[in-house]
Amino acid sequence: MGSIQARMRWRTDVWLPAVLLILAGLGWWWSVVSAAGMRGDAMSMSMGAQSTMSLAVFLIAWVAMMAAMMLPGVLPVVRRYAHAAAGSAVPAVIFVVGYLAVWSVVGIPAFLASNRLDPMVHTGPWVGRFAGAVAVAAGLHQLSPLKATCLRQCRWLMSLSNGPGERPEGAARALLAGGRYGMFCLGSCWMLMVVLIAFGTMQLAWMVALAVVIWLEKLAPFGDRLRLLTAAMLVALGVALLVHPVFVTHLLS
Repeated sequence: MGSIQARMRWRTDVWLPAVLLILAGLGWWWSVVSAAGMRGDAMSMSMGAQSTMSLAVFLIAWVAMMAAMMLPGVLPVVRRYAHAAAGSAVPAVIFVVGYLAVWSVVGIPAFLASNRLDPMVHTGPWVGRFAGAVAVAAGLHQLSPLKATCLRQCRWLMSLSNGPGERPEGAARALLAGGRYGMFCLGSCWMLMVVLIAFGTMQLAWMVALAVVIWLEKLAPFGDRLRLLTAAMLVALGVALLVHPVFVTHLLS
């Protein structure tokens, strides 16, 4: 019995987190590669040369970016699913698939927005004002009831004990649970993703900063205070860009 429990704990507490962190690491590596490639394409490819493959390439980069930014913060709830399945990693893996599926769908409107904004991101003062308006809106969203509710649900699901009816029996339940958790995460983070698009989808510095904020909001005991601090910083940045839009060039370099 002891050896069985040890193997189960090895799968849920060591192997599964290690795999997710490796996937997150691969997502960061792919994001770095994609950022370099997109900068090269912006210099060498005219708008007329864009093809439908651009959407596929963007979605691959987007899913890699979401895996890089989001998977570390999902570890507690994924471990809970594995424990609920008596140490089986299959429901937890399906849960992650459902979670990433939500962010994959979001990648389609993100592509449309990024495809329109990225070629113009360094031109004209309106870009700074647009980025400033997005930053202000994101700061206000940080203070909104929607943000607070979704973030509270994310934390509740991560800390919830496994009740008698909670065993993830079947792939469909795990997939739906992952999608549901992804929707709460989306409700909490969607304006931060809009900030990322407004300042350049593959800006690695912004990716790192927002990934740290998202992770701390979910897992740190001071997450609510950080949410308020982030709101103040975003509003201050947005106002600064609305007043001095050329300042955006320093944030995009």
